[in-house]
Amino acid sequence: MTNTDTADAASTATQVAELFEAGSQKVRITVNNDEAARAVPEIRQRLTDRGLDVPLIGDFHYNGHLLLTKYPQCAATLDKYRINPGNVGSKHRDANFTTIVQAAIDHNKPVRIGVNWGSLDQDLLTQMMDANATSVTPRDAKDVYMDAMLESALRSAALAEEVGLRHDQIIVSAKISVVPDLVECYRRLAARCDYPLHLGLTEAGMGNKGVVASSAALAILLNEGIGDTIRVSLTPKPNGDRREEVFVAQQILQSLGLRSFAPQVTACPGCGRTTSTFFQHMAEDIQGYLREQMPLWRESRPGVVEMKVAVMGCVVNGPGESKHANIGISLPGTFEEPKAPVYVDGKLFTTLKGERIVEEFLVILGNYVETNYTPI
Repeated sequence: MTNTDTADAASTATQVAELFEAGSQKVRITVNNDEAARAVPEIRQRLTDRGLDVPLIGDFHYNGHLLLTKYPQCAATLDKYRINPGNVGSKHRDANFTTIVQAAIDHNKPVRIGVNWGSLDQDLLTQMMDANATSVTPRDAKDVYMDAMLESALRSAALAEEVGLRHDQIIVSAKISVVPDLVECYRRLAARCDYPLHLGLTEAGMGNKGVVASSAALAILLNEGIGDTIRVSLTPKPNGDRREEVFVAQQILQSLGLRSFAPQVTACPGCGRTTSTFFQHMAEDIQGYLREQMPLWRESRPGVVEMKVAVMGCVVNGPGESKHANIGISLPGTFEEPKAPVYVDGKLFTTLKGERIVEEFLVILGNYVETNYTPI
């Protein structure tokens, strides 16, 4: 999802393009006011001018029923709408929700019904909490809260179908910020419906906390066969790289063997045998090179996403890991002979020495891709 001001069509289109070229298969943008709604067609045109056919999802809260009605070109341009049932206007909740669904029907768009822990339908929650309080065997409040989330999502999905939205045009999500609760919530949701499920740990946080928590939650669910689309929600550093969300999501899927997005680099963590940081810089340079090439390779040499590259710091595991990779290099550890054997498809290909090991290895790597992955 973008974090630009959607009304700024130029900067939003640029960030959408960056996310898409990093591998995001769809990009969500906030549509929160008149200026944002008016900008959507221009964003689409700017992407088209760059040759990018990016599915755009409009994220609506509070006033989506007004914006989709007032700006039909925005409604037609977007590829999908996201509605939060808890944020569609408390006084006329069902009527506003129905208006958004009708816009989706009129423009033949799918809808994600996205319930969030922090913005749950308070009327529904109050009803269910009151009923629980008078029960002979009242349940834990958190358990009722979770059921209220599921009820909100599934009631809204049923209402959307009653209005006329097709069953196969509905996607459901129920996001929570606590890992065990999220896992339990989606297990219950998967048991109660056959709608496609969008997974995400909402408000995952910054840095390692956000990455680890998201990975832990999504890996459990995906490994159980739950989930059809995912988003990793990370709080970026000021002026941070928004693509980090994409890279983490891809790595979760690739680590589980579900999808391949880019060549994988195996690199050792380093130890007392590798007091030089040379191999660490080399691993980073190779990873950067692969990311830079992927927008081109993704279109022209799709098989390259299965390639495995090893960058090892010494002779302990270096030759073995390199032999298991498509292409690998074993660097000399501290006090070891200053040479770096390169293995290609399990066999010793050459031995590099001197100051240009990185550059020479990248040439070998590029040649390997050209030789082994057929262009489309």
